[in-house]
Amino acid sequence: MSAVPEGARTVDELAPAPGSRMIALDVDGTLMTPDGFISSETRALVAALRDAGTRVVLATGRPLVAALPVAYDLGLEGGWVVASNGSVTARAEGPEGFTLDETITFRAGGALEVILRHMPDITVAIEEVGVGYWVNAQFPDRTIMGRQTVHDLELLSDLDTTRLVAVDTARPAPEFTADVASLGLALTHFSIEETSWMDVAPRGVSKASALDRLRERFGVAPEATTAVGDGGNDLEMLRWAGRGVAMGHASAEVVAAADDITGSILDDGVATVLRDLLDEVTAAGPA
Repeated sequence: MSAVPEGARTVDELAPAPGSRMIALDVDGTLMTPDGFISSETRALVAALRDAGTRVVLATGRPLVAALPVAYDLGLEGGWVVASNGSVTARAEGPEGFTLDETITFRAGGALEVILRHMPDITVAIEEVGVGYWVNAQFPDRTIMGRQTVHDLELLSDLDTTRLVAVDTARPAPEFTADVASLGLALTHFSIEETSWMDVAPRGVSKASALDRLRERFGVAPEATTAVGDGGNDLEMLRWAGRGVAMGHASAEVVAAADDITGSILDDGVATVLRDLLDEVTAAGPA
């Protein structure tokens, strides 16, 4: 099996397209409310910024299969998406396709061996980029995104993947974290509907690392970058940006990583940031 779905195109390098500014936007809790709503004002401002030459990039923990519909919904066809917290970078080519620019993968077997040694009854999902996940058992509805294909753990161990997700886990002992780190991988813990989850991904990969690669490609100066986010997976991105903005409902740790704070998701705080940036772009004139 391959981590690249049939029909997707891969590229080694695309020609630079210089731009004066770049804004990276988290999706859930920043652009989108928990019930999937994006305000009409935010939509209009995203379109206006693109028309003015600003690079608008979605940067999300969602898998690519769940990030692309948001890009299309916002009119970002031809734009760029950083998915799986930086492990996947792609260009949205329209509802029927995408161009994979970079996937940072690891062999699932080593991580599975360590996880099963500590937690033998775990349920795991291994990302199939642009499609969904390979799983050893069906996950509950609405907890992972995309198609679920069930295989036994032996087959899953042979796969290369950008991320491995595990559910129904207790927080592991320190030696477990150390065992995973020895493989060059990193752990992230989070909760969905009061259930403990764990995300395993390549160590050192983040939204920020993928965004900086795009920034260089676009010819945007570091100080001309803006990022908006609300979660723990946005910390590196907020610190990376020339102007990092935390949503008003974000935790103290996220706020501390940012330069500024805006309104909460219920106040459509991202629209304020987009409006301010559009005013700057308009005042500055053509790049």
